Amino acid sequence: MAANRRDRTRGEQTGQNARLEKIFMDLDGYYQYVIDEHQKLSRTNEQEVEDFVDVLLDLQKDPKNRIKITNDHIKAILMDTFIGAIDTSSITLLWAMSELMRNSRVLKKLQDEIRSTVGEKPRVESDDIAKLPYLRTVLKETLRLHPPATLLVPRETLRPCKIGGYNVPARTRVFVNVWGIGRDPRSWERPEEFYPDRFEDGERDFKGQSYELLPFGGGRRICPGITMGVTTVEFTLANLLCGFDWKLPEGTRMEDLSMEEEGGLTTQRKMPLLLVPTTHDN
Repeated sequence: MAANRRDRTRGEQTGQNARLEKIFMDLDGYYQYVIDEHQKLSRTNEQEVEDFVDVLLDLQKDPKNRIKITNDHIKAILMDTFIGAIDTSSITLLWAMSELMRNSRVLKKLQDEIRSTVGEKPRVESDDIAKLPYLRTVLKETLRLHPPATLLVPRETLRPCKIGGYNVPARTRVFVNVWGIGRDPRSWERPEEFYPDRFEDGERDFKGQSYELLPFGGGRRICPGITMGVTTVEFTLANLLCGFDWKLPEGTRMEDLSMEEEGGLTTQRKMPLLLVPTTHDN
């Protein structure tokens, strides 16, 4: 109790409480704007494809729904979706840049694709992403080797089954090791090598249908933020590689670039990634 009072007092003195309150109000206002815009589109039938918010609003209006869903519930779910992708997206970006710095051939091939597509434009625009197939292969290979969450959210078996010769009773808690799946030599040739070209045939994807690549999970419990997370990482990585050339700090050798992992709820680099950017002239 005394510690909580001290924290509140310190927050008031430093202005931290006021900043947190402002951030909260800004986010709350944004989520309300998203809800209002979807309600307008619903009334005018202008939206062709339903998205996550539309589904929640339909549940809110359904009189048969025994659970009353308020706008605050929708805002809380949106908060989880937006905030939950921040950590994993930044981690994926760091691992992608780390692997690219260790693989000059892949880096050059990707930068050539991006810059030839963008042309004279100063930066990559959202419409350009669909024209960058090699960028998607680099992301797939990064997520194969470095899934941000090495263990998926726990599952539970619905009925007795047999896996690998073992009898698994119903209601058994199951942890899926996607880090191990992505490096399994029975599924991948040269599993420890960063080789994005393996995905150029387009047969394997991370949307839950290819069980050897499950960084976002699969089935009904697949990550709801998959589209936003992938778009954020691809768009950011493309612009970083389009506008800048990257190298290691002076005196640092490629062999000195540590790829050691640090575990937790997410698996990130143990050592900071230090790179030197120089502006690229078209």
